[in-house]
Amino acid sequence: MTFSRCAIAVLLACLASIPAQAWGPLGHSVVADLAQRHLSPAVEAEVERLLAPEHTRSLADVANWADQLQDDPARAALWKQTRSQHYINFRGGSDCDYVPPRDCRDGRCVVSALRYYVGVLGDRGQPDNVRREALKFVVHFVGDIHQPLHAGYRDDKGGNTYQVQFDGRGSNLHKVWDSGMLYSRGLDWQDYARELDSAVPVALPTPIAPLDNPYAQWAEESCRISAVPGFYPSGHRITSSYVRAELPVADLRLREAGRRLAAVLNRVLAP
Repeated sequence: MTFSRCAIAVLLACLASIPAQAWGPLGHSVVADLAQRHLSPAVEAEVERLLAPEHTRSLADVANWADQLQDDPARAALWKQTRSQHYINFRGGSDCDYVPPRDCRDGRCVVSALRYYVGVLGDRGQPDNVRREALKFVVHFVGDIHQPLHAGYRDDKGGNTYQVQFDGRGSNLHKVWDSGMLYSRGLDWQDYARELDSAVPVALPTPIAPLDNPYAQWAEESCRISAVPGFYPSGHRITSSYVRAELPVADLRLREAGRRLAAVLNRVLAP
C-alpha cells in the first residue's frame, strides 16, 4: 500500500471529525456486511423479519445504532445504561487474562453484554421489539470487542489518553484505531467489505484454555494485540510505516468479527 499525502489528509479529517467509538461507522458497517454475506437463508429471512418494522433488512443499516443512542435525547436513559457495555478494561501491563470480578464488575462490560443480548435474541418467548433491540446490540458489540483498544487497559482508558502525533497534528491512539487507519484505504463500507471477503477465508483462532466463554476469548485476543511491542508507537508518532504494519491487523479483526457475528446469528436464529 502506498500511503500518499492524499491518504494522510483523509485520515486526519476522519480523526478530527469522528468521536472515539470502536471502529467508527465504517468499521461497524464492514463487520455487519461481512456477517450478512455468511448468514444461512433461513437466518437471513429471520433477520429481515425482525428488522422489517424499522423499514430495513440489512445488518449494516443498524450496525451503528448502539453508538447513535448518545445523540438521541429520547434514548438518553438507554445510552447511560449501556455505554459501559461497549468495552472492557483490563488491569494493564501484559495481563490480558479475563477475571470477571476485576474486569467486569457487576457485569458492566462488553463480555457480559454479549452473553446477555445473545441470550435475549435467541429467546423466542421475548417480544419481537425486545429481540430486535438485542439484535442491534449484538451486531454492534461483536464489532466493539474485536477492536483491540476496546479491550485495552484501564490506565489509559483504552488508548484514549495516549496522545499521538500524526503529520504534525495531535490525536490519540484510540481514534487512530477506531477510524483513521480504516479510512486511509479510501473505500466505502460496501467496497471495503467486498475486498475483505474476497480474500482467502479467515482461519479463526482456536479456543483459549481454560476459557469456556467465547466472548471472553475475543476480548483477550484484542487485549493481547495491544500488548505487542510497537502497538503503542515509538515517540507517540503515527507514521506511514506504523499504518502499513497495523492496518492488516485491523483488517483481520474486522474479518474475524464478521465471521463470528455470522456464526452467532446462524446459531441463535436458526429455525
